[in-house]
Amino acid sequence: MKPILISGIQPSGKLHIGNYLGALKNFVDLQNTGRYQCYFFIADLHALTENPEAKDLSVNIINLAMDFLAAGLDPKKSIIFQQSKIQSLQELKWILSTLTPVSELMRMTAFKEKVLQPLKLSDRKKITKEKLDEIIGKSNFGLAEYPVLMAADILIYKTEFVPVGEDQLQHLEFARMLVRKFNGKFGETFIEPKPLLTEVPRLMSLDNPNKKMSKSLPAGCLFLDDSPEIIRGKIKKAVTDSGREIKYDSKNKPAISNLMKIYQAMAGQSIKSIEKKYKDKSYGDFKKDLTEVIVAYLSPFQKTKKRLKAQPQKIMKILETGAAKARIVAQVTMEEVKKKIGLI
Repeated sequence: MKPILISGIQPSGKLHIGNYLGALKNFVDLQNTGRYQCYFFIADLHALTENPEAKDLSVNIINLAMDFLAAGLDPKKSIIFQQSKIQSLQELKWILSTLTPVSELMRMTAFKEKVLQPLKLSDRKKITKEKLDEIIGKSNFGLAEYPVLMAADILIYKTEFVPVGEDQLQHLEFARMLVRKFNGKFGETFIEPKPLLTEVPRLMSLDNPNKKMSKSLPAGCLFLDDSPEIIRGKIKKAVTDSGREIKYDSKNKPAISNLMKIYQAMAGQSIKSIEKKYKDKSYGDFKKDLTEVIVAYLSPFQKTKKRLKAQPQKIMKILETGAAKARIVAQVTMEEVKKKIGLI
């Protein structure tokens, strides 16, 4: 049997090129190696920590499913499903939570970043322990519980590999810790999942190279659904650095360096070759070519997604079929878990 690999994406809004290059493209590449039994899910339960409007969440779930398929995820090769359709997941999450020290949840870097997100960076550095405790006390408990649900997502399918960026390693190590605690107390049951470290390009906002590209800054964000006209407008308005030299220097020329990273990822060319190609050319020349590179790169994805939009029933059928397959595996795991902990 092939080792199981799993990952998911939250349906929290339109995906941008950073999401695609950092996660979705990697999913497709892993699927197409043929080395793994891949499970890719829409993390709708995780998305609830952001308190979305119901109508927005339902739209985002379908939109993300279309993104999965348009990017090249294939239901004949991978199990594609909606997280909330796996009822056994909640049972395992509860069982794992009884093995989880509260202190472990409170020290999670991602949790601290989320609860402090509304504060300015300068204010975060000056925050007192008393103020931090107050903010944590008022925070959404789902943010603290997030790693337990993520661990359940991984363990319920007896996952061996999880593709992650370095920022997710702490959550994966938390899951590995729970495996050791459970197996130590109840006997060998779960596999300690191993990370498949992925190189995630850190793309910055087009209008502020000091901020990460984010849907919360739409003017500086290239979405997968942006039309060629919108892409041209955003690239034309993208900030550049002083001087004229097209050279990669993230410290002294962060704006043009960010645009060069996008060019590199989408044209499949090295930074050195890009520098050589535009040695005697202007920012305007580079931006014009970059626009066409992006438009050409996204064109197949956008054409496929346009066809999928006309087939909503097909999308739902794929999600339902994937969930049915995932449920069978999850239920088998839960029967084993319940017997070992004395619930059956």
